[in-house]
Amino acid sequence: MEAMASTHLLTLDGLHVTYHTPAGEVTAVHDVSLSLPRGACVGLVGESGCGKTTVALAIMRYLGQHGRVRRGHIRFQGQDLLQLSPRQMRQLRGAQIAMVYQEPGAALNPSLTIGTQLREVLRAHQPRTRDEAARRVAQMLRDVRLVDVDRILAAYPHQLSGGQQQRIVIAMALLGQPSLLLLDEPTTALDTTIAAGITSLIQEIRRRFGTSMLYISHDLGRVMEVCERVYVMYAGRVVESGPTRLVFGSPRHPYTRGLLQALPHPGAHKHTQPLRAMPGQPPGLTPQLPGCAFAARCEALQAGTCDVIEPLLQPVGADGHLVRCHRWADLARPVTPVVTPASPPPASGGIVLQVSALRKDYPLPHQGGGRRRVVSANVAVSFMAQQGDIVALVGESGAGKSTVARIVAGLETATAGTVLWQGENLAQHPVTQRTLAQRRAIQMIFQHAHETLNPSWTVGAQIARVYTRYGLARDAQTRQRLVLEILDRVQLQRTLAQSYPYQLSGGQQQRVAIARAFAAQPALVIADEPVAALDVSVQAAVLALLLDMQRVHGTTLLFISHDLGVVRYLADTVVVLYLGQVMERGTVHEVFAPPYHPYTAALLTALPTLAPQPRPTLWDGEVPSALEPPRGCPFVTRCPHKLPGLCETTRPPSQAVTASHMIACHLPLAQCRAVFPAS
Repeated sequence: MEAMASTHLLTLDGLHVTYHTPAGEVTAVHDVSLSLPRGACVGLVGESGCGKTTVALAIMRYLGQHGRVRRGHIRFQGQDLLQLSPRQMRQLRGAQIAMVYQEPGAALNPSLTIGTQLREVLRAHQPRTRDEAARRVAQMLRDVRLVDVDRILAAYPHQLSGGQQQRIVIAMALLGQPSLLLLDEPTTALDTTIAAGITSLIQEIRRRFGTSMLYISHDLGRVMEVCERVYVMYAGRVVESGPTRLVFGSPRHPYTRGLLQALPHPGAHKHTQPLRAMPGQPPGLTPQLPGCAFAARCEALQAGTCDVIEPLLQPVGADGHLVRCHRWADLARPVTPVVTPASPPPASGGIVLQVSALRKDYPLPHQGGGRRRVVSANVAVSFMAQQGDIVALVGESGAGKSTVARIVAGLETATAGTVLWQGENLAQHPVTQRTLAQRRAIQMIFQHAHETLNPSWTVGAQIARVYTRYGLARDAQTRQRLVLEILDRVQLQRTLAQSYPYQLSGGQQQRVAIARAFAAQPALVIADEPVAALDVSVQAAVLALLLDMQRVHGTTLLFISHDLGVVRYLADTVVVLYLGQVMERGTVHEVFAPPYHPYTAALLTALPTLAPQPRPTLWDGEVPSALEPPRGCPFVTRCPHKLPGLCETTRPPSQAVTASHMIACHLPLAQCRAVFPAS
């Protein structure tokens, strides 16, 4: 054990964690063993509820009054953390072991400035004089790539972007100079570009400080970029582990293969390569059934073995590749995408939505004399949608995507411009002034389904209300039949009609939101980040459901996302927005091929990939404040290809690449072709 302690900073041996519930004691983590070498980064992946975060909380001894480690060992630098007193653990946390949580906003005190919170960490773990503390805090902010340090130190958390908040939390964790950093989904809710920056920062921290890291995520691409080894968890167990390149390149457990097949791979498109979502749901904290925990969802199930005998971790060749599966030898083939013969896309109908020169200004509070100031969320946004098409609005947070969606849906009114729907301009018509037919025709699916479902109504009642409101069913028997039919369509059990939203998983709640939107039989559905932060398997299922519902109903879909990987798979037309302006617009094939707008190239570069090689970074910094936008090109402050003296002062012209493809950029199209040779 001493030899092991000298090479491994952290080892878990047979960890078994349970929680006491009103229904009795349930197991959250079962017989988990892992090792983290000094200076290494190890990944922990799996769907929500598989036990990843519980492992991290057990290491920190943050299980709360209802959680306990039933058996096993957690050894850090040779000492068993489970044998330490609460006082000894308090001395260890922050100073030797620190944790970065998934929601940075929840980890920061909203009533204290950033500077105050950072100085508190130093006082607790490394007491210094006031001047020394100030210098140390300022340097740490620079170390995590934050600029304008004085402004950030004086700011409150709500005054910072999500990416800035995440960097603050990482800086807070690093101030104590810990040997071990636990990262719990550090990029899940962030824009693709910001997430790529955080990933790069994590790699730089390892190089500079030699910090060992346990990286918890369901984003397999990010794990591939930063982790040497990976542990795949399911139902509280490690089902596969080994070098990341082997586990992701030659997975032997059906669950690992299912996660990889659910990803929209580069070059995949909805017409040729359907996403394969795993059937069923994770078992949750239920009593252990005989056999393999994955048996109920496994396509390789062997009756009489898999459902009777629990498999043990077995070695697969060399390099410490282990798998918990009876049939791993039969799964030796590498994962290859299932490609169907290319089918012609369904013919598009006529133009159903035309947005022209759309502008939305928000007035700022009046501060004495002078002209009243406004902030512009949209500036001259134009695009059109044909019947049956999927039009994607993409860009980082603050690009103006959701504002466009809210205006089209009638939740906001435009300051200028037009939104033509069936020949009528709805830009100035809020939803309360629209006809019943118009409200029924345009429906919206919001990003956070749990915030839009009434917690006091059953699922069936909320869907039935749609049929009543739009006169689609006047008697209770017909409403009940339609509710059950739409639940069938979104692949939810009929019994869930009597359930309340809090009794459903996140994926089930999103399916209810989709069912409610399509129940109105709309002509246009606006989906605002409907798969953001979902597990890859749930994301694949929701995307497949959206496509199926859209095809069956012939609905036009306005799909809003910051994930170009999903957009490349799903969309017909792509509109790239930045700071409220259209940077590029065209068919999905045109936007994902040269020439590229520099911002589109930056988004493509930031996409996570399972290819184990470094990728260039073509962007820097964050989106400028809409209060003080650049005078010329909105992307000029981050563009590595800007033309000095022109891009800073003059709005870029719209250059037509083809009849359907435009790029708003000063660069000649020949130079745009060489911006980034993406695949």
